Amino acid sequence: MARLVLKFGGTSVGTVERIQNVARRVKAVVDAGNEVAVVVSAMSGETNKLVGFCREIAPLHDAREYDAVVASGEQVTAGLLSMALQELGVSARSWLGWQIPLETDGAHGAARIMGIDTAEIERRMKEGQVAVVAGFQGIGPDRRIATLGRGGSDTSAVALAAAMKADRCDIYTDVDGVYTTDPRIVERARKLDRITYEEMLEMASVGAKVLQIRSVEMAMKHRVRVQVLSSFEDKPGTLVVDEDEIVEQELISGIAYSRDEAKVTVVKVSDRPGVAAAVFGPLADANVNVDMIVQNVSDDGSTTDVTFTVGKSDLALAQKVLDDHRAAIGFESIHADGNVAKISVIGVGMRSHAGIARLMFETLAQKGINIQVISTSEIKISVLVAAEYTELAVRALHTAYGLDSAA
Repeated sequence: MARLVLKFGGTSVGTVERIQNVARRVKAVVDAGNEVAVVVSAMSGETNKLVGFCREIAPLHDAREYDAVVASGEQVTAGLLSMALQELGVSARSWLGWQIPLETDGAHGAARIMGIDTAEIERRMKEGQVAVVAGFQGIGPDRRIATLGRGGSDTSAVALAAAMKADRCDIYTDVDGVYTTDPRIVERARKLDRITYEEMLEMASVGAKVLQIRSVEMAMKHRVRVQVLSSFEDKPGTLVVDEDEIVEQELISGIAYSRDEAKVTVVKVSDRPGVAAAVFGPLADANVNVDMIVQNVSDDGSTTDVTFTVGKSDLALAQKVLDDHRAAIGFESIHADGNVAKISVIGVGMRSHAGIARLMFETLAQKGINIQVISTSEIKISVLVAAEYTELAVRALHTAYGLDSAA
């Protein structure tokens, strides 16, 4: 007998028929002798509709009331799935975040999980009852519903699996696993049998939409084995595990890309101590997340150009913040470019192999693709290129690193 947490996303529970299909899948896992908890998202499109209602009623709404509204989508799904399971003869009960309770901090709309009391859920699971948990929500210190931010149901599932020491957390979605790159761009992309937490975290952070970043962080911290698989096809998915569980590790696991990037260049900033703090301090205070950074000093050494990237949605705010602090920073002008994309090569093999970066740069050069900004981590190299070269860059690098499937 294994203890499993199964999570089903919005497309998986998008209609009554799909909820009934999920119930049949859950029943099969129960019939195999497993203890099962299920975490569900709202039906596809439901959360967006509820968010729209909030904005229509009050553009500057109370975050606590916003949470009360948007958390209702998961409540509906949890109740419907429990009914569907009962119709199949499976003992099931729905649980809302406050009923467990799953306790969060007070940051309504983007709350972080502080603790989960799983004693009652575990007692009932041992008796054969399936716990159907509304994802994305908990209860804050003010004893009100608090939501975890978009994609928070993945985080709910991994946190629940960690709290109850589950053997695995299976995340069912509309894709059948993690691929070496986006199959819509590269037909010969391969599905990975296994990928490390670190690689999955890097892929999620640079554009791969398979798993929410916070859920991967939590899985890595608590060493929760996660499997990504399809709700619509009955075949193995991709396991996200510790590096020690992968016997033969690929040099490079994948090529990721993000079109949600914008480049900002602050031109002719005085080259003096504290100038970086003067530029990036106000951006941090305004909650503008800065990613890639490069600095070019002028020939005479008196000024420097500071280039960095932000999310496209933050571009206008970043420009305004810098303009507001022009006097304190001291710069000539700001150049903004939203027509860029970030391309990343990811793999734990980089730790022990030289030449990974050179191959990336040579491959892009051969295709006539100019690199605007470069950043690296221990297992990732990212470059910024013109957006029009996104697909060409991804295909070329996928081939160059030997990731194309044989078929």
